[in-house]
Amino acid sequence: MDEAGKADEGDEGAAEAMIEVLLADDQKLMRDGLSTILGLRDDMTVTGAAADGAEALELAVRLKPQVVLMDIRMPVMDGIESARRIKQALPGTVVLMLTTFEEDDYIIEALAAGAAGFLLKDIPGERLAEAIRQAADGSYMLPSSVAGRLAARLKSAGAAAQGLIGASRARAGRLQLGAKEREVAALLAAGCANKDIAARLFMSEGTVKNYVSGLYAKLGTRDRTVAAIALGEWLAESRE
Repeated sequence: MDEAGKADEGDEGAAEAMIEVLLADDQKLMRDGLSTILGLRDDMTVTGAAADGAEALELAVRLKPQVVLMDIRMPVMDGIESARRIKQALPGTVVLMLTTFEEDDYIIEALAAGAAGFLLKDIPGERLAEAIRQAADGSYMLPSSVAGRLAARLKSAGAAAQGLIGASRARAGRLQLGAKEREVAALLAAGCANKDIAARLFMSEGTVKNYVSGLYAKLGTRDRTVAAIALGEWLAESRE
């Protein structure tokens, strides 16, 4: 193969690795700033920018981005309703909420609408980019302060979420894992994304996904957070 052919293959590989991001914020200054920040990353490209939730929905359906970075409070249609409709139309698209508000009700509504996380607008640029990478790889993203409050609410709620976690805990008590499964389980319980697990264990991401799917099946859940909680407790008990 000639050098031009090799270069073309390299360009195609780089294009395939790019994370396509759609921005949605009613403040033009914010849209422009985010576009500049993400445009500096070699593995990301901003494919569009919307000024309200309705426009975000329209652009998402047309452009089919991998990730939508969505403000919550916007005119015409708010970010939560837009996220809900985007997830209905494009289940594989990841929606991350980006906002200045930390109210628990907003967070719960956003997660219930299918959002994969909740980021604050004062997040540094590099951390924002990394959060997008991890969300695109299947992780849920929550600031530690938010995660702590939600954990407290879940602990006191006791209803459906607790029942789901309890069922997975019961199955975890009967787990029989091989050495490699155990390594994957430990990293999943620690909150690592599939990409990070693959890098640490020198596996392909496809192999990691197969291991994770197997763990989900053994725990009887498709929820990564529930699986992480159950596996974390099982690993702690198995070390005793």
